[in-house]
Amino acid sequence: MDAIQQHMLDTYRAAQLSEPAPPPPGRHDRAVLRDLYRHWLTHPPTRGPRDHSSPSAPTSPSGA
Repeated sequence: MDAIQQHMLDTYRAAQLSEPAPPPPGRHDRAVLRDLYRHWLTHPPTRGPRDHSSPSAPTSPSGA
């Protein structure tokens, strides 16, 4: 079931129960993306110190 079908089903159920209809899917997408972008600008991602004991690091054979 895609988002539109789910919305139609939720709207039908809300009408049967005399409740307000749910907002359509994607209604707040722009605001959410704008807020995430502003958060990213004010709190840029940082990288911690590299862990040199990662499994991809070359190791010497044991017993050599």
